[in-house]
Amino acid sequence: MSIEVLLVEDSPGDVRLTTEAFRDANKIIHLHVALDGIEAMAFLRNEGVYVDAPRPHFILLDLNLPKMDGREVLAQIKNDGNLKTIPTIILTTSTAQEDVVQSYQLQANCYLSKPVQLDEFEAVVKSINDFWLTRAKLPQPR
Repeated sequence: MSIEVLLVEDSPGDVRLTTEAFRDANKIIHLHVALDGIEAMAFLRNEGVYVDAPRPHFILLDLNLPKMDGREVLAQIKNDGNLKTIPTIILTTSTAQEDVVQSYQLQANCYLSKPVQLDEFEAVVKSINDFWLTRAKLPQPR
């Protein structure tokens, strides 16, 4: 069985780092990538080219995205009866308190700041894996 994870991230470097860090942390993770908010919502709603996309076990969401920013994506996820139970983890460079507060007001399940250093970034991804895939009980995708 694989663990389906949707990474919503527009930075190719961060996509590569996250992919490599998850590959090292847990071999059963199948990472899907959406490069902007509109693509993320199409994936989650199985629209267009994503008609057969799997329902993710959880979502890693950047806030600063093109086309539709992460705050709007988060609001749409948590206002959709079919999507709101998917744990949504904010993983962003922003450390601004207003972003933290707004994310939790929009019902984010967790807020993590991306570290700049590679080893620290890998440690954050490992901690996501250790908590969300080892300790936390996740709803099963339908």
